[in-house]
Amino acid sequence: MAEETIFSKIIRREIPAEILFQDDLVTAFRDIEPKAPTHILIIPNKLIPTVNDTTQADEAALGRMMTVAAKLAKDAGIADDGYRLIMNCNQDGGQEVFHIHMHLVGGKPLGPMLARK
Repeated sequence: MAEETIFSKIIRREIPAEILFQDDLVTAFRDIEPKAPTHILIIPNKLIPTVNDTTQADEAALGRMMTVAAKLAKDAGIADDGYRLIMNCNQDGGQEVFHIHMHLVGGKPLGPMLARK
C-alpha cells in the first residue's frame, strides 16, 4: 500500500488549503508556492503514487482531472489566452509528492516548455 501524503490530508480537510473543487473523484486547490498567477493542483482522491501506478480502474478519475482543469481554467479567466497542464512522474521527472497531481498553470505567457533541437 502506498504511503499517505500531505495531499491525503488536504483531501480530508485535515490541513488547510484553498480548495476550489472537490467531488467523489478529485480535489483541486491552489498551490502554496505558485509559479504563475494561476497555479492550481488537481489530484485524484485515491492515492496513486505515480503515473506508472495508474490502471484502467483509474480512468474515471484521470478523465475528471482533465474536465475539472478545463472548468477551473475558464473560472480563472485563462482558458481563452491559454494555460499549461503538467504531470511529473518520479524523481527525474520532477515529482516531489508521490500522489499523482496535475498542475494547472497560467495567467501569463509561459513560452515554450522545452527547447527545440
